[in-house]
Amino acid sequence: MHSDYINQALSLVGAACILIGYVGHQLHWLDSEGAFYNVINLVGAAVLGWVALFPFKIGFVILEFTWVVVSIYALLKSRRSPAKAGTSGR
Repeated sequence: MHSDYINQALSLVGAACILIGYVGHQLHWLDSEGAFYNVINLVGAAVLGWVALFPFKIGFVILEFTWVVVSIYALLKSRRSPAKAGTSGR
């Protein structure tokens, strides 16, 4: 029973992270090429992916771990390319 509460709390944190990134991007508060946007997506997807492992839910595991890989790729890509003055990712 205790682990059920922990999984619920973790899933809320993961969902909140992803939703903060999504809403922030849609409302033009966050740049989709910025580090914060990609880190918050990475954290949210990693947490939700972990929760999906116990009990194992294949669809969610694939979705979340793909999201993690794409977020890591975006972070690495943004670190390699020089910052573009005046771009906001809109």
